[in-house]
Amino acid sequence: MSNRSLILISNDDGVAAQGLGVLTDLMCQLGDVIVVAPDGPRSAASCSISPLSTITIKLVREHPGLKVYQCSGTPTDCVKLALDGLLERRPDLVVSGINHGDNASVSVHYSGTVGAAFEACMKAVPAIAYSLKTRSLQCDFRPYEAEVVRIARYVLEHGLPEDVLLNVNFPEVPELKGTRVCRTGRGRWMKEMMQVGEGEYQLTGYFQNLEPEAEDTDYWALDHGYASITPIQLDMTAHDYLNSQFTIHNS
Repeated sequence: MSNRSLILISNDDGVAAQGLGVLTDLMCQLGDVIVVAPDGPRSAASCSISPLSTITIKLVREHPGLKVYQCSGTPTDCVKLALDGLLERRPDLVVSGINHGDNASVSVHYSGTVGAAFEACMKAVPAIAYSLKTRSLQCDFRPYEAEVVRIARYVLEHGLPEDVLLNVNFPEVPELKGTRVCRTGRGRWMKEMMQVGEGEYQLTGYFQNLEPEAEDTDYWALDHGYASITPIQLDMTAHDYLNSQFTIHNS
């Protein structure tokens, strides 16, 4: 590898996913790239790890400035393995995605795409998760490519605050209206289990946006043709409640 920026890529759709291939091509414009991605889909893996299994890794493709590995573990396993056992130097940036399906609102808690970025953030490496609000496994990513590169270049040049990562979501539109820096909107998944047999259920359901008119949220941006950029942090403490009349502790 050269003295160019070193970018680590992972995802939760698997090493063969179209979005990963697009993200890889785009990041090669900005530096040397190492891809470590699951060997198959790991959607909704969140920050899960594989403490009871041996994790295997295999080099599947190599070109000047690019190496692509497939890993038997989760997205978080992939990042752990890259940072602690594979890379010869610390990456300048970790990017995850581009996920097929948005990771806005509460979905951020389920997402393996975001989980990979969280792991990098825990190791003090700047990280971005990219997702596209789509139900298709074959997408036209061209409307979003310039923004993917622009955001990554900004983070490479300016960094991010400690313990903060960026969660970026794109609407599936032929042309973006622009980008908006947003908070995570309030919502919930409803009617998530469908019975398909005797004692058998399948995950399904629909998303309920609890504040559809709130223009400062990620889902409002997506629903109105904007890319949403949401800074999220490792600290999940409810500070307002912590500083209120909180009397559960022993007197």
